[in-house]
Amino acid sequence: MPILETKDLGIQFGGLKAVDGLYIKIEKGQLYGLIGPNGAGKTTVFNLLTGVYQPTSGSFYFDGEQISNSSPVSINKKGIARTFQNIRLFGDMSVIDNVKVGFHNSYKYSMLEGVLRVGRYRKQEKEYHDKAMELLKVFGMENEAKLLASNLPYGKQRKLEIARAMATNPKLLLLDEPAAGMNPNETAELMETIRFVRDNFDMTILLIEHDMKLVSGICEEVTVLNFGTVLAQGKTETVLNDPKVITAYIGEDD
Repeated sequence: MPILETKDLGIQFGGLKAVDGLYIKIEKGQLYGLIGPNGAGKTTVFNLLTGVYQPTSGSFYFDGEQISNSSPVSINKKGIARTFQNIRLFGDMSVIDNVKVGFHNSYKYSMLEGVLRVGRYRKQEKEYHDKAMELLKVFGMENEAKLLASNLPYGKQRKLEIARAMATNPKLLLLDEPAAGMNPNETAELMETIRFVRDNFDMTILLIEHDMKLVSGICEEVTVLNFGTVLAQGKTETVLNDPKVITAYIGEDD
């Protein structure tokens, strides 16, 4: 059974079909890419898969369950987490507190225990502090745990957002342009980190990315969107060499 499957998924804004007839099937444990020119509808697909938008046609299934009309909170609790094209951290909170926010679905203590800091509060806060530190170590950021998130360099803010998404304990992680703004060395390091996350956290990863070196380096299969529809789909090397895909990215000779 695929972990994610979309069937004729689409959304229309007035007379504009932003996504139309999307079919994707992603197997558990895959590293899958969603690529295409600017304005192709990639982030709109992420918004559909996470409940930010409700589809106007079609449906999608997660672990065999149809969840097309679920809320973002419900979808996250079922096991889908995401990062954003424009970083959305809590800049005035510490790095470690940003990660701990991701554990919100797991806290068991009551509001009163939290206010008085008694009962289950101390035990669970210690547990999630330790878990947050372990996630920061995955990204080599344990030494920045007490810094304000806003004081991190751009590349590390990207990594922190991934760590926070992972704190929700997802089965499927959606990464929206994770390498944006990174230099080649940071991108190469990110590639290894994404592989490590997939292999060591039993996670499936779907990513949007414009860096074709990253896409070809880690994605096993890709879907190419163009003007909201699927242009090509299949094994990464084959798709990236498809003349239709090359034309969509760089245009045609006159």
